[in-house]
Amino acid sequence: MKCDKKDLLLYAVTDRHWLNGRTLHEVVKESLDGGVTFVQLREKQLDEEHFLQEAKDLKELCREYQVPFVINDNVELALEMDADGVHVGQSDMEAGDVRAKLGPDKIIGVSAQTVEQAILAEKHGADYLGVGAVFPTSSKDDATEVPFETLKAICEAVSIPVIAIGGITEDNVKELAGSGICGIAVISAIYGQKEIRKASKELKAATEEMLKKK
Repeated sequence: MKCDKKDLLLYAVTDRHWLNGRTLHEVVKESLDGGVTFVQLREKQLDEEHFLQEAKDLKELCREYQVPFVINDNVELALEMDADGVHVGQSDMEAGDVRAKLGPDKIIGVSAQTVEQAILAEKHGADYLGVGAVFPTSSKDDATEVPFETLKAICEAVSIPVIAIGGITEDNVKELAGSGICGIAVISAIYGQKEIRKASKELKAATEEMLKKK
């Protein structure tokens, strides 16, 4: 399953921190009902066995909605449970090595903060890029901020789709208009909200509105 540009419109990244007694299945289902177009399982706290359990469950759920499902960082696990792909950071395995392991049909996303990193990731077989943090964020302690000019330069330098990540909300998404991105990736703007379905729906509408403005 390769990803289409339109699949990257509203890309949701999971975070156990926001569950508040709910299951991951419940909150991801709510976000899918609200129009999320892509799901990444990102769990830093889970042991391998529980991670695999969650991953298999979410894979089935995303299949029902025909939404791509990728695993953060863990290439071996993505391979073992046949996820649609994997998302790797700059400190993880290089895109070329990931492609060699996963084969030609899986989706590979790569985080990039500079034009050089973006060009290299595309050259090594990345299908899309996640660029950020475009705004200050509390979800990643080590996030480097990427200015609008750099985001725009990255979009112009590569031919693969680019999504923005980091501190994006329904209120500030409009500031990304004209950057060249095809969508946004969020964590707390969806999963940190009381009404996840409503938050997803509104954020999707705001993102579509932003993309219309060149």
